[in-house]
Amino acid sequence: MKATYITNIDQIEQLSLEEKEKLKPITDNFVFRANDYYLRLIDWNDPNDPIRKIIIPNEGELMEYGSWDASDEATNYVVPGCQHKYGTTALLVVSEVCGGYCRFCFRKRLFVNDEKEAYVNPEPGLEYIRNHPEINNVLLTGGDSLMLSTKRLKSIISQLREIEHVKIIRLGSKLPVYNPMRIYEDEELLELFRTYSTPEKRIYVMAHVNHPREITVEAKKGFYALTEAGVIVVNQTPILRGVNDNPEVLAELLDKLSWAGVNPYYFFINRPVAGNYDFVVPLERAYKIVEEAKAKTSGLGKRIRLVMSHSSGKIEILAIENGKAYLKYHQARNGNYGQMMILDCPKDATWFDDLPGNEKYWKNKQYSHQM
Repeated sequence: MKATYITNIDQIEQLSLEEKEKLKPITDNFVFRANDYYLRLIDWNDPNDPIRKIIIPNEGELMEYGSWDASDEATNYVVPGCQHKYGTTALLVVSEVCGGYCRFCFRKRLFVNDEKEAYVNPEPGLEYIRNHPEINNVLLTGGDSLMLSTKRLKSIISQLREIEHVKIIRLGSKLPVYNPMRIYEDEELLELFRTYSTPEKRIYVMAHVNHPREITVEAKKGFYALTEAGVIVVNQTPILRGVNDNPEVLAELLDKLSWAGVNPYYFFINRPVAGNYDFVVPLERAYKIVEEAKAKTSGLGKRIRLVMSHSSGKIEILAIENGKAYLKYHQARNGNYGQMMILDCPKDATWFDDLPGNEKYWKNKQYSHQM
């Protein structure tokens, strides 16, 4: 079953003419993309349906909020198409297309202007990685790395496998739930994984499952096909208002992922990106939701970490109690991995920058790609 992609909101029969007119100013600013498979997951009788909120534009996207590049990714580029923020990890931005455009995407900037961050020719990035032996894992991202043709993907992966110090290749993708047929119906793709995901050097798929209803029969079939091909699948999702900001929903997500053989990896605080106001959850509330969800799930689900992908590093939220946030650098741009921080946490704080005194831990420190 091949998914049919839809890029015009007028093609969605379930939306009224009035709804389409209201959404036009949003799609004029932020492009729309979905497919018929994913749209069938929506309960169109529920205006607050979480799947609908993930993929259908909403008027809140036009509210003035945030910045285009909330994590300062522009400062991570070392050559065109390649980021090197953390010592052992490089990112190759290989695609500017996704199976669908999540309305909360932290890289919305890729879909609103002509600036090309994805690089058609990955060779500059590959050459950079070859010359930096400290890099032992590479993330193919975008956009969605699995939107590349299998032939194109094979070209990149085979070259990475020729670099001895690259042990892990990661593919960031929401296709396991946006279009799982892309995975289990493509024997060439599965053979590619069988060839290059070995006991010594694994391929990981970093799935983006936001809600348990995305874990359909087809999605589980895709997860199984990946696992059978030697791929390790993990999941990461932001905490999103109106989608999964509920302990029962998150607990169900953690359980269903574990049952499908997908390892829970990260819960993210949604970044303060332009167009994302409708999805924002305050830090304290997000922490409490996650802890309540973890209390309802098994030890497998409890492995999840709640983090902020800040420009200075990945900051793990250990606890928020009595007006204080207890934080730790889970990854650090400037070598201060493991740095503990205890900061006041106002009730309305939604990001690290909202915490009084945060500046002393990262501002005025020179950015460096070598750690």
